[in-house]
Parts: sequence; C-alpha cells; structure tokens
Amino acid sequence: MTSVFSATDLCVSISGKPILRNVSFDLEQGKILGLVGESGSGKSMSALSAMQLLPEGAHQIGDLMFEGKNLTRATDTEMTHVRGKDISMVFQEPLTALNPTRTIGEQVAEGLRWHQGLTRKEAMDQTIDVLERVGLGLGLEYGLIDRFPHQLSGGQRQRVVIAIAIACKPKVLIADEPTTALDVTVQAQILTLLKDIVRKEQMAMLLISHDLAVVADMADTVAIMKDGVIVERGPTCELFDNLSHPYSKKLFETSNHVPVPRQEPVDKITQPLLKVSNVLREYPLPRASIFTRRQWHRAVQHVSFHVAPRQSMGLVGESGCGKSTLARTILGLTPPNAGHIQFLGKDPYSVSRKDRQDLQLGIQAVFQDPYGSFDPRHTVERTVGEPLHLMRNELSRSQRKKRVHEVLESVGLSSADANKYPHEFSGGQRQRIAIARALVTNPSLIVADEPVSALDVSIRAQILDLFADLRDRLGMAYLFISHDLSAVQAITDRVIVMNAGRIVEEGPTGEVFSNPKHPYTRILVSAAPDLNEALRKRREEENKHTH
Repeated sequence: MTSVFSATDLCVSISGKPILRNVSFDLEQGKILGLVGESGSGKSMSALSAMQLLPEGAHQIGDLMFEGKNLTRATDTEMTHVRGKDISMVFQEPLTALNPTRTIGEQVAEGLRWHQGLTRKEAMDQTIDVLERVGLGLGLEYGLIDRFPHQLSGGQRQRVVIAIAIACKPKVLIADEPTTALDVTVQAQILTLLKDIVRKEQMAMLLISHDLAVVADMADTVAIMKDGVIVERGPTCELFDNLSHPYSKKLFETSNHVPVPRQEPVDKITQPLLKVSNVLREYPLPRASIFTRRQWHRAVQHVSFHVAPRQSMGLVGESGCGKSTLARTILGLTPPNAGHIQFLGKDPYSVSRKDRQDLQLGIQAVFQDPYGSFDPRHTVERTVGEPLHLMRNELSRSQRKKRVHEVLESVGLSSADANKYPHEFSGGQRQRIAIARALVTNPSLIVADEPVSALDVSIRAQILDLFADLRDRLGMAYLFISHDLSAVQAITDRVIVMNAGRIVEEGPTGEVFSNPKHPYTRILVSAAPDLNEALRKRREEENKHTH
C-alpha cells in the first residue's frame, strides 16, 4: 500500500524540554492509523508537527515527507497551500477552532474559495452539500448555515469543524480527538462518516484518541505513545491481543474500569431534595425577515422529575436534546418559561435575594470544560474559594483559606497547589479543581455537566472513583449529565433519558440500560462504544477475509 505521508525520527523540544523523541509513522492511502496515549504523551504535538503548526519556541528535527516533498523545509507560504487542500486537521476543541465573528456557512466556504477559486455562490452550494454529508442537513432548514458557533450545540460545532476539514477532499486527514465532545449516537455517525470518507476518497488518516474502544473500531493499525515515545505498535487486533508494554496493559485495564458500586442504591424518594415540575424553556429563533412572525425553539418541553437526598441521578441524551439548558435552569441561571423548580422546598426564582443565596450554597456545578470556566489570572485558591463569597459574613479570611485547602486535599490535590494558576495543571487535575470548587460550600446537590468527557481513560477512572467516593463519604446527591453511558452506569442509581427536550424513559440505571423500553434508548445503548465488542467484530471481519 502506498504511503501518502511519513514521519521519520521526529524530535520536538520546547524551550529545551523534549516533547517528542524519535517518533516515526506512515499514513497509507485508504488506511487509518490510531495514535493512543494519555494527556501529555505527545499525541497532539505529533499532529501539530505534521501540519507545521508548532508553537513559538519549538525546535524540530526529523523528516515529514508528503508526496516526495519534505515539509520541514517548506516555507509558510508553501504550507498555506498544503493545509486544508492536501492535509487537513480536525481540532479537539471546536469552539476555539471556529471564528466567533463569522457564520458557519462562511467558515466552511472559506477554504473552498481559497483553494479551488470558486465564486461565493458555487462555494455556498458546495458548503450545503458538505454540511449534509456530516449530518447537519436538517439544521439547514432552520437557518443553521447563517448561525454563529456559539449558537450551536457541542456536537453540531464538531460536525462543522469536520465539514471544514473534508470540504476540499484532502489526501491526509488528521483527526485530534474528533469525537471527545460528542454523544454516543453522534459519535457513532461521525466515526462511520470518517471511515466512509477514508475508504471512498482513499484518504490517509491519523486518528488521535484516548478512547481505546473508538480506536479499536476505527484503526487498521495502532501506535501507543507515552512521554513522547511510541512504546508499542501493530495491526489493531494483533496489538490488543499481545500487549507487552506495562503502560499499554495499564491503559487497557483502566479503559474497562468501573468504580466500586454503591452497597444500597438510593431509588425510593421520600422527601425530594430537588423537584422539577413541568418545566418549559424556549428560545427565540432569528427572523427570516422583519415581516415574518418570530419562531421559538423549545429546548426543554414540560420536563418533570425528582432527586432525593444522597441520590445519584443520571441524565443522558444527544447533543442539543436540552440537557445543559435544563441544568442551567436548575442552577438558577436561566428562568423557565413555564413550570416550577423547587430545591430544599423553595423555588429559587420566586424567593428573596438572601434566600436565593442560601439556596445557591446548597447546589453547585461542575462544568464540562474546567479550563473555560476558570479565570486564568486567578490562583487556584481564589478560584476554588469563589463560591464562599455567599458566606462572607459567616467565615473569616483564615477560615476560608482553611476550607479551600481541605477541599483540595479531599479531591487528591495538595494545599501547595492553592498558589498555582490553572495553566500549570493537566486536564485531569483541572477537573479535580472544578470538583473542589463545587464542594467548597458543602452542597447537598452537585450538577455535573459532562465532567469526564474530555478526560483520558486513566484520569477518567480516577475522577469516577472520586465522584463515587465523595458520594458515599459526604452523602451528597448528583445530577450527573453525560453522553458517556458507561460513566452514567458506573456512578448513578437512576437515569433519565432525554430526546428533543422531552423525557422518554426513566428508571433504575441497571434496568434502563439492560432492558431499554423506548426505541431511542435502545439506539443510545447500541451506539455506545465498547472495546471488547469492537475487537470481537474486527476479529470476525478478519476471519471472513482470511477464509
């Protein structure tokens, strides 16, 4: 098979610190190479090297060959003609990869106009085709092409980034964690889409992921990376059947990790801690013209459920189904258009300001992207202690400091970390800081919105263990919002399944996942990636081809 792109003895250092050491790999036409490893192992730096987008202060040696040309010697002008047209990249964080001031349509069309010299109309026609290919066809009817990135859900933004990457039909596609922020059904669709594009267009693809199940399903060959070195590589099934490096074995074990189950799940509700009754939340859609009536999008449609003290409630559903909107309404950030919320017997939207502050002490949030929810100029001590302003008359400065140090230690960090800044921590450590901030007021309910979606397998296992430990040790309740069904299964007593703003199924977690009644729940469960199942299917395929 023809090698389209190859890296040989690639070494990268930043300010003298080695990041990549003698990394070599080949990308073959119509084949997918999976690059696996934890945060900080050098996966993304390998991708940035291939695109010649290394940060300032980086020093690179080694060869990057594409169609007989060494890209390490290419000028910036030459690389602008290669990027997007011949080699494209799907970045991990779509919100930072997209331009907030330009519409989705303009951003997809930009590459087509630049590389193919199309007119505005021709580029827009192709943009519609590309957006339909990545599953955004329905959204086009609602004016999605004229929306800005912040007006889309996480899954929709990721599809737009993929649309930009594949618009010019590149020969090499580098996908850096392309499905991290996606729910299981969208992830399954996007992975199938990427696989089809690779086969049909005979593209070469480098798939970077920390999810072994995704890599086992997608990649023809796999390379495992640790501390900037590829420690093991080989054809997918052969590699997973004969893992020899201790690090590879540890990754395999932690990917199947489940926290110690609770002895007695809280399923019966006597006195609810949180009561959501018939909540409706809708948003105005942009008008087609000043003469048309304004249309409204119903994000949450007459939703009702209860959470008991100490209960762990899961909330699952696709991107855009209303999970995060419902979370914001529960947290007191956006009032419902109809219906009621009661927390500790009180409606946060109808009480006095003082009573509302008291209620806010008892309910805290852990957000999906901890880095985005921290002020980079504030120390960890100030960030974690921020919710304590609600108790400023009750706690002295020294008591606040002591409380911050206690919660940092309770989530597995040290008091010395209090004086550092968010950028000095890894992704997993930042998520621990986010959990510490939620714990600092001793809440009775934590709303965790996708708290493990961006974490690699070993850190995800640690954070799930931490959630289980805090739940059992401190007796707090969770509303655990996630598209990661295995995480929900591991940590919750009951689960609610949402689709298009409505609850379609609710019940004990084990029961709902083992015997789903609603067709939508069945789709969700069947789409969830499973490492052992992916390897079994791949072995069956290989056996068919050999016989």
